[in-house]
Amino acid sequence: MERNERTPIQELPYSSGLMSQSCWFVEFKKIVQLLADGKTEGEIRTECLENNLLGAVKEYRAKRVYGYLMARTKMLDRDGIRLFVNSDLSAQKLMNLVAILRGDRLFFEFVYEVYREKVMLGHIEMEDKDFNIFFRTKGEQSELVEKWNDSTKGHLKSNYTLCMIDAGLLRLDGRKRMITRPIVDNSLIWYLKDSGDQAILTAITGEV
Repeated sequence: MERNERTPIQELPYSSGLMSQSCWFVEFKKIVQLLADGKTEGEIRTECLENNLLGAVKEYRAKRVYGYLMARTKMLDRDGIRLFVNSDLSAQKLMNLVAILRGDRLFFEFVYEVYREKVMLGHIEMEDKDFNIFFRTKGEQSELVEKWNDSTKGHLKSNYTLCMIDAGLLRLDGRKRMITRPIVDNSLIWYLKDSGDQAILTAITGEV
């Protein structure tokens, strides 16, 4: 499968698409491994929909998850796919987050503008008010975001949190979201820099 040219994050429109998704790391890993094994998109579709590789209960659900995950894999070029399958679990989970951030401008801006700043300032907790201020600020900048209701923002807040926990940027301590600065493997650092994704690297590490 050809790896498509990515639209730069700053040129993407804001989207609430992540409210219908999840981190889906295990499922993402299965599809990336098939790509690394040289499977075509058609063959992967068959594995996912006819052989239920993703373990979905309903066919319509399998189709939706497959569509989301195939779009996410296209955020990884061939070097990214090779790095993913040869990395340890923590690096793979960070790469799943990288793929999500590459395709979602709003989530990227949350990690870059909110998470990164809190890391730099030495804050230890991500609070509800951090999400609320972020969405209010974006609503002032975008008519689309301004029109979203509280349910949409709540779903996004929940999925942002889950994706960041899975990637090791946050951990739960009771009901508190504690900030945990991830250790990024050197191979992933070099890959992100070579790919022109210094901003993503900065966002997830809190470093300049």
